[in-house]
Amino acid sequence: MATEECHVMVFPWLAFGHMLPFLELSKKLAANGIKISFVSTPRNLERLPSIPAHLSDIIKLVEIILPTVDGLPENCEATVDIQQAETQYLKKAYDNLQAPFEKLLENDTPQLILIDFSPYWVPEVAAKFGVSTAFFSVYTAATLAYMGPPDELRWGHRRKTPEAFTVAPDWFTFRSLVSHRPDYAPTMLRNLHFPDESGKSSGERISTIIEGCQFVAIRSCKEFEGEYIDLLQKLYKKPVLPVGIFPPERKTENAVDSSWSSTFKWLDRKKPKSVLFVGFGSEYKMPVEQVHELAHGLELSGISFIWILRKPKGVDSLDLLPRNFEARMFDKGVVCLGWAPQIDILAHPSIGGCLFHSGWGSIIESLGFGHPLILMPMVADQGLNAKLLVEKGLGYEVPRNEDGSFTRDMVAESVNLVMGSQGEPIRKNASQMKSTFCDHNLQKNYISLFIRYLQRFKRTEST
Repeated sequence: MATEECHVMVFPWLAFGHMLPFLELSKKLAANGIKISFVSTPRNLERLPSIPAHLSDIIKLVEIILPTVDGLPENCEATVDIQQAETQYLKKAYDNLQAPFEKLLENDTPQLILIDFSPYWVPEVAAKFGVSTAFFSVYTAATLAYMGPPDELRWGHRRKTPEAFTVAPDWFTFRSLVSHRPDYAPTMLRNLHFPDESGKSSGERISTIIEGCQFVAIRSCKEFEGEYIDLLQKLYKKPVLPVGIFPPERKTENAVDSSWSSTFKWLDRKKPKSVLFVGFGSEYKMPVEQVHELAHGLELSGISFIWILRKPKGVDSLDLLPRNFEARMFDKGVVCLGWAPQIDILAHPSIGGCLFHSGWGSIIESLGFGHPLILMPMVADQGLNAKLLVEKGLGYEVPRNEDGSFTRDMVAESVNLVMGSQGEPIRKNASQMKSTFCDHNLQKNYISLFIRYLQRFKRTEST
């Protein structure tokens, strides 16, 4: 079937770390003539980056109204709007989209629906209309493989204690470091196998989706984690297709916002590879106590840094950093509150390393410029990503206390290890990753292979 005849609906989870990769995949498919219906709530659609003009007729943004539920604050339609404990209520509201989603299919039936980990009810609804479904994962293959096959996700027969989550699972057929820290393992056990206020566990959601979908697409590539992709296909017993990592496209140098000119002039004065980029993304709300300890650690390290910091809700700007911190740092460090042109900063020749939360999107951006990684995972899959990077010799994970906390000394020693003479092997390995993470032709080839698969798949489904 010709690509222009194909209509794909995409339905991501309500987090920008999910919606943005779904949008990137949508744009790549649309650029090849595939009609896209991108479904999300009004406020989320308003906050997405604008669709390129040449794709605006091919990508249709479809609103679906998020129902109100007790426990979910008003006008909160994404995880960035809420506290972590409120995510279960967002899932509950998301599940209540089943009826309006079915109405969408009645009005405009696609050939395929790409879904996220959460809407376990979509495959059954789609089957009523003869529509195929595929699971598109924004997680690494290593993360999915660690979580296990569908029966393990659903029942947890082989891992019943937190301790079992602190080592690589026995279904791994090769040596791996991928596992959770002891302090986070109980959270992983609870999230995977115990229902929250939505009435479902994450494990039950994912297993139902894997069993109900026709194939799995994953934001990854074999050059980086081929052994995990191959294992995942064996665990799922269905096709697992890497679609590439979606490396960001840099705009022209002149495209940088003029309000950042002083920051880039500061970077221009620094020696090549001497400045540490620090950032923890838009989702994680770092408690002010951790912000202070991290600040002291950066100061103690003696390394120049640029820190993109998001103010926690309810914290006064005057209390956000230690007393007189910015004055003491003066020309040593720059703290930027709120949004920042992260790609342009990472591309600057003075940047020599990254201290961050180990989110997959940020990993892709950092390794695209060959930066070594200092890893401070906080929640969800970040701890697994950190272990994968340590396994591959691309980063160093900041040690933690038994309760998961960190000290300024732990931060400073980790920074100096990676940025100093001891970090040469890590820096060399990270630099070599540019050949994979910055190779746009390689990544475009994955999209081409995926589109060819879609064409064959549609022919098979229609016979």
